[in-house]
Amino acid sequence: MDNYKPFWVSVQAWGVKKQGGWYNTGVQKIILYYKFTPITDPEAIRLWQRTLCEKLHLKGRILISVHGINGTVGGELDDVKQYVKETKQFGGFKDTTFKWSEGSRDHFPKLQVRVRPEIVSFGVADELKVDATGVVGSGKHLKPTEVNELVNRYGDDVVFFDGRNAYEAAVGRFKNAVVPNTRTSYDFVTELDSGSYDNLKSKKVVTYCTGGVRCEILSAMMKNRGFEDVYQIDGGIVKYGEQYGDEGLWEGSLYVFDDRMGLKFSDKAVDIGECIHCKAKTSNYENCALATCNKLVLICETCRQDTAKLFHTEVCQASAKTGANA
Repeated sequence: MDNYKPFWVSVQAWGVKKQGGWYNTGVQKIILYYKFTPITDPEAIRLWQRTLCEKLHLKGRILISVHGINGTVGGELDDVKQYVKETKQFGGFKDTTFKWSEGSRDHFPKLQVRVRPEIVSFGVADELKVDATGVVGSGKHLKPTEVNELVNRYGDDVVFFDGRNAYEAAVGRFKNAVVPNTRTSYDFVTELDSGSYDNLKSKKVVTYCTGGVRCEILSAMMKNRGFEDVYQIDGGIVKYGEQYGDEGLWEGSLYVFDDRMGLKFSDKAVDIGECIHCKAKTSNYENCALATCNKLVLICETCRQDTAKLFHTEVCQASAKTGANA
């Protein structure tokens, strides 16, 4: 209780009130987690999780389905720790791995806790099978050290397969990775069924994504379609980056789905994305300034100083002028 003090003791250090008392506004954290486990009543879990987050003043996004839970939330360090403790009290979530990241509740506009057919929307809810051990038939988990060992041992017979959207891979990816032409996770079914990657079916395929949740599903989808030797990185890019920084097989920036937009693992990180205007190397994403477009595009720090270049095409710029003159 030493961290809790009345407002009049130290307005600068504490200064924020929540229902039932005061809390320290100094140290905040973000956690990422998922757990595949059968859930018989997703709505009951939703109500419990929302009540818990509101009690602890956390913000973020939590998705729940009959297959499990997938969340990213942020708040005061002590409150996030309490959230982890109480969430693990549910039997199916007791051995959930929580990944800690720098950030705060303010990186999220609000709290969203929703029930969905899938906790990651691949469009394969009926294909996906989950039991008490996780996704049935998914790829073998590899620790970051085991990923490097596999590459060192088998060389070009190991293929990295990006399980994210193409725009995420534009700013960071594993070296020489295969990047499918995907705008959303729904596109992976079409990509895999197209036959474009059939030449990889006899290779050692290492799937990867931000925290690992998408690869649980993607690796199972690939095995269901005849890929023989499929792996996934345990903990995803986040865990690999924590261990190797920019000294391993990863290059670039890690795109994240909050207002940070991207993370770099060290000061040695390189920019591999290209500015849509001048082709300079950058990891900076901006939404097109035309509200009806709002497309996410790479714009370097130099070009973003020119307000005209905050429109990703001349057509969008012209449309904005037309609207302003209407």
